[in-house]
Amino acid sequence: MGGGPPATVITSRVVAQSYVDRFTALGTARANEAIDVTARTTSIVTRINFREGQRVRTGDVLLELDNRQESADKSLAEAQLQQAESQYQRSQALAARQAVSAADLDQLEANVLVARAQARGADARLDRLAIRAPFAGTIGLRRVSLGDLVGPDTVITTLDDTSVIKLEFGIPETFVGDLRAGMTIVADSTVYPGQHFKGTVVSIDSRVDVITRAVTVIATVPNSDGRLKPGMFMTVGLEKKRNDVLLIPEEALVPREGRQYVYIVADGKALEREVTLGGRAPGLAEIRSGLGVGELVITEGTQRLRPGAAVQVSPST
Repeated sequence: MGGGPPATVITSRVVAQSYVDRFTALGTARANEAIDVTARTTSIVTRINFREGQRVRTGDVLLELDNRQESADKSLAEAQLQQAESQYQRSQALAARQAVSAADLDQLEANVLVARAQARGADARLDRLAIRAPFAGTIGLRRVSLGDLVGPDTVITTLDDTSVIKLEFGIPETFVGDLRAGMTIVADSTVYPGQHFKGTVVSIDSRVDVITRAVTVIATVPNSDGRLKPGMFMTVGLEKKRNDVLLIPEEALVPREGRQYVYIVADGKALEREVTLGGRAPGLAEIRSGLGVGELVITEGTQRLRPGAAVQVSPST
C-alpha cells in the first residue's frame, strides 16, 4: 500500500433513526354514481321534464314517451280484472248455496289471478315509458328533443351524483401493508391552490398490477359544494413512518457498474462494502443491507481511497 501518510477522511457514524416514506400519487376524480340516461324501449319523446344542470331527486320523471297504446292496454287489463273479480265474488255467494260447483269456483279464482298478472304487466309496460332518475344527482346536457324517436341505444342525457367524489389512484406495493379501509387521505388539485381535500379510503384492490407493481385504491371525498368535478386530476400524499432505519449521507456512496459501495473505517483502514439501498431523503440514503449500527462510513475523501488504505479520521467529525 506504500509508505505514504494515511489519507485524511471525514466520516459519519451509522445510526438507526425514524424515517418517513413519502409518496405522491396522481388520482382521477369520479362521480359517486354516474350513468347515461337511456330509454328501455323505443318510442317518441312527448315530454321533457328536466333542464340541463338541474338537480333531481330519486324517482323524478325526467322524460315521457308516447304511451297511448300502453295506457289503453292498461285500461283494458284493469277492466278485465274488475270483471273477473266481480264474477268470482258473485260465484262465492252462489257456491255457499251450492249453486256453483267447486271446480267452476276454482276456475273463476284462476281467472282473477290471470287478470291481476295481466294488469301488472300492462302497468309495467306503461311505466317503462316514463324515464325516472334512479338516484339523486345533477343532469348533464340534453341530447334529444320533443318528437325524437329514442331507444335503448339513445343517450338522452347524463346523470351524476357528485355529492361525494370517488378518487381512484395507484400506490406502490410497498405501501400495501399500511393501507386499510377507513384511513384518512389528503388530496390537492391545481384548480384550487393551497386547498386540501380530506377523504377516506373505502376500497383497496385485491390484486397488484404485475407491470406497475401498484395497487389501485379508491377513496371518497365529500363534495357538497360541488367544487370537484368528475375527471379532474388530484394528487394524493401518503406517508408511512418506520423505525430503526439506517441512513447515511448520500456523498458516502460510491457507485460502480450499477452497484453501490461505501468505505468504512476499521482499525485505521478503509474497507469497501457493497450496500443495498432503500428509500431516499434529501441528502440521505437508506441502507437496507451491508452496514450495521455504529460503523463509521467515509463521507469525504473516497476519491483517493483503495480498499485497505490507511486513513486518518479528521478531528472535525
